[in-house]
Amino acid sequence: MATSLVIFGASGDLTRRKLVPALFSLHRKKRLPDDLNIVGFARRPYDEARFRELMRDGIKEFAEDHYADAAWKDFETKLHYVQGDLGTKEDFGTLDARLSELERGASDRLYYFSIAPRFYESTIDLLGSCGMARENGGYRRVIIEKPFGTDLGTARGLNAAVHGVFDESQIYRIDHYLGKETSQNILFSRFANTVFEPLWNRNYIDHVQITVAESVDVGHRAGFYDGTGVLRDMFQNHLLQIMTLVAMEAPSSFNADAVRNEKTKVLAAVRTAGPERLAHDTVRGQYRGYADAEGVASGSETPTFAALKLQIDNWRWQGVPFYLRSGKALAEKVSEILIQFREPPHMMFPLPPGATIRNNYLAICVQPNEGMHLRFEAKVPDTLAELRSVDMEFHYDENFDGIAIPEAYERLLLDGLQGDASLFARSDGIELSWKIIDPILEGWTTPDAPRLEVYERGSWGPKGADALLGGDGRSWMRGCGKH
Repeated sequence: MATSLVIFGASGDLTRRKLVPALFSLHRKKRLPDDLNIVGFARRPYDEARFRELMRDGIKEFAEDHYADAAWKDFETKLHYVQGDLGTKEDFGTLDARLSELERGASDRLYYFSIAPRFYESTIDLLGSCGMARENGGYRRVIIEKPFGTDLGTARGLNAAVHGVFDESQIYRIDHYLGKETSQNILFSRFANTVFEPLWNRNYIDHVQITVAESVDVGHRAGFYDGTGVLRDMFQNHLLQIMTLVAMEAPSSFNADAVRNEKTKVLAAVRTAGPERLAHDTVRGQYRGYADAEGVASGSETPTFAALKLQIDNWRWQGVPFYLRSGKALAEKVSEILIQFREPPHMMFPLPPGATIRNNYLAICVQPNEGMHLRFEAKVPDTLAELRSVDMEFHYDENFDGIAIPEAYERLLLDGLQGDASLFARSDGIELSWKIIDPILEGWTTPDAPRLEVYERGSWGPKGADALLGGDGRSWMRGCGKH
């Protein structure tokens, strides 16, 4: 049976930078279906030869290590193009006819939305009205890029529109952070190693830090970003999804429903930030010069940085704060999770005067330098009781020599083709995420909101972020880099 992967918005940057290079890599690994058609759909007046040329150039530019002429000659025969408009029913009819010509009978189809969110609902409607969502012996699935709504109301509206055409089992809401090898390794580290899981609770863990920092500013996206801000851009999806992997209970199995059930329970247990706690538990900042960027509204208070303190009200995590931070124009590009353990209940060793013991921590390095660091205390040789922190490290590039870490889109596209939704968000999880973020967004528009702090480019954000942890006797740490 033939399989068709249709990319709506195929002339856009995502297709040539990420999607087609990922598919080409999968092709070289022989992981794609044998009879696969990759069909681009967009308004640009390309013919098939021009589309293939652009995709080849994209692979050479963004995934040069994967390129090989022989593999490309085989792969390019899978690439096709249909010119059309996302709002024109006749163009969808043309697309359907071309697909039927390529498939020659019953087929599987995966529709990928590499398009602006404002086109999601109309594209879904046309897929339904043209009969392209109807299964004919093969599956029909749709992958939808973030953002999935801009608040709870719009997310519910989009869910309703999608459910009007597709069943939930056919819908794959993508978050590329969950496709990263190190994000997936969170679950394997926890549940495949008995050394970690018995300690993974409020009895032994003091707090959790999650950092997703970007060194670049908003650049040419300033106009879009000014209507979005860091909470919608990073927290509602990436950071909350990573938090669920850290905090979830062990699923009964590794199938999609079992995994997503446990992640959803975590989101449902997150304590909603009331107005009285906003100034204490949230920080918002804007890098210096953001307001001068082209496309930014005069006097804009759109935050480019945020830090949150969240509490999960369940048996495992009661009283353990989760500190989340993300921002633009920061000191480094880094994504990491730091699990800080509690101090020993009693110190029996005669430490030198003024000496203190440092908490153990486990740092999960999502990017760069993917791996894990475990810090613990060791006695300095030839001393009575002097302690020093030492680091036990694991890095992918050192321990898996010759095995390159795949791009996140490789895993997610393959999962979509194979029908594994474990790493994709479900409708109830999306809505629960907005229930956490919406009260903060709304609270930041009130007179009692924490003030918008300006921070310098190349710093780690506003001073308020340090005070957020400092008020609890803690501080931000870099477990995967310089302290």
